[in-house]
Amino acid sequence: MKKVAFMFVAAMAISFASCGGQATATAEAVDSLAETCDSIVEEVIDSTLEVVDSAAAEVVEAAQEVVAE
Repeated sequence: MKKVAFMFVAAMAISFASCGGQATATAEAVDSLAETCDSIVEEVIDSTLEVVDSAAAEVVEAAQEVVAE
C-alpha cells in the first residue's frame, strides 16, 4: 500500500512540475508576441506617416501650381 501511495505522490509531483513549466513557457510566448506586435505596429505607423507626408507634399505642390496660375 505504501508503494501505491508513493506512486500517487510521485505522479502528482510530476504533473505539478509540468504545469509550472508550461505557465513559464506561455508567459514567455506572450512577451515575445507582444514585442512582435509592437514592432509591427511601429512599422505600420512609420510607413503610414511616410505615405501621408508624401501625399501632403503632392497636395501642397498642386495647390502652389494652382495659385501660381
